[in-house]
Amino acid sequence: MPFIGQLLLLALQLYTFIIIAQVIISWLVAFGVLNTSNPQATRLIKLLGRLVDPVMEPVRRFVPTIGGIDITPIIVIFGITLLERVIVIIFF
Repeated sequence: MPFIGQLLLLALQLYTFIIIAQVIISWLVAFGVLNTSNPQATRLIKLLGRLVDPVMEPVRRFVPTIGGIDITPIIVIFGITLLERVIVIIFF
């Protein structure tokens, strides 16, 4: 049973890192460091979007941007942290 808990925790931590990578990539695009006309960069942006958007889009419907800043990743990471704590309580 602890193996399943560890596997779930690993998956949630990996997903958190994917969210952080997507946020950093979006900042690099916004500041002009990463050029979106580069096909590899475009593929990376689309891949991260496909991984993150299914979780982020439902949250974005309820959370407005604050001063032009999207706080959805913070809320999702907070939710993942709470889910990790529940998994620890259940499996360990």
